[in-house]
Amino acid sequence: MDFKAQHILQLHQSQSFNFEEATLALFRYQAQHNEVYREYLHHLRVDAEQVKSLEEIPFLPIEFFKTHRVVTGAFEPEVIFYSSGTTQSTRSQHLVSNLAWYEQTSRQIFEKFYGSLQDYTVLALLPSYLEQGGSSLVAMVDYFIKQTGQQAEGFYLHNHDLLLQALRQAKQHQKKVLLMGVSYALLDLADKLNGQEDLSGVTVMETGGMKGRRKEMIREELHAQLQKGLGVTEIHSEYGMTELLSQGYSFGNGLFWPGFSMRILLRDLNDPFQVSTSSRTGGINVIDLANVDSCAFIETKDIGKLYPDGSFEVLGRFDNSDIRGCNLLVS
Repeated sequence: MDFKAQHILQLHQSQSFNFEEATLALFRYQAQHNEVYREYLHHLRVDAEQVKSLEEIPFLPIEFFKTHRVVTGAFEPEVIFYSSGTTQSTRSQHLVSNLAWYEQTSRQIFEKFYGSLQDYTVLALLPSYLEQGGSSLVAMVDYFIKQTGQQAEGFYLHNHDLLLQALRQAKQHQKKVLLMGVSYALLDLADKLNGQEDLSGVTVMETGGMKGRRKEMIREELHAQLQKGLGVTEIHSEYGMTELLSQGYSFGNGLFWPGFSMRILLRDLNDPFQVSTSSRTGGINVIDLANVDSCAFIETKDIGKLYPDGSFEVLGRFDNSDIRGCNLLVS
């Protein structure tokens, strides 16, 4: 069995594997078989065989997904995920050899935190993602909807009346209800309802992203407006992006918990090569073991705070970074 097959089998069969051991093995594999990452390490004068800890691993700046074909090995992608963007921006591309790998990993992560998808009705308010196409978020949610076995339509563009009808019907059944939405679309719905609709019991999950449709706001302000307008006591959040195949989730307090295949490290705000698992504030680096086809070591443009238990907050974004769809930006 080759390395990739062993890696996939290990992740899907056991969530109690040795994370550091699996990470270092994948690092050496990608250092050899990922041309872009290999060249990056070469320019940094890093010998992969001499890297012995997570903190020593160089992380690939996320911009490479816009300018290069970031792939490990040779394969024809079954799917290419594209980042959200405007007509003036270049969209990142994430080439994936096996869509089922992404779907199953995402499902395992979600169900570890929220329970079986078969217990849910999933409704999605993701208009901009649907309109642009190629969204990993849409692919994930579409898969989730299919796993529920629900009869109701899952995706809604701008028809709030149909969405409300689906929410009311879903609440009448003996199932949990999950409403996932891009931030600006959920705010539009909250403005329409203005606290007049009882959505208590519905798990509302924002995926970030104003898409230039509304002003950016801090998380506390966003969640307060959504709570008031939608009549719920908490807003959940998803942390994900085109360049990652794993997700993190927040249950309403601003703290994200990474999935089993994911770990957050922080880099010094002034020196991107100073990386630590114990720093409390810095630039967010992500290890994503699901990124076996691309690069598992991503230097994002998010700024965060890391806690000893592995949870993290997203505090903002580095100046001059792109507006991205799956993370909440703050000033």
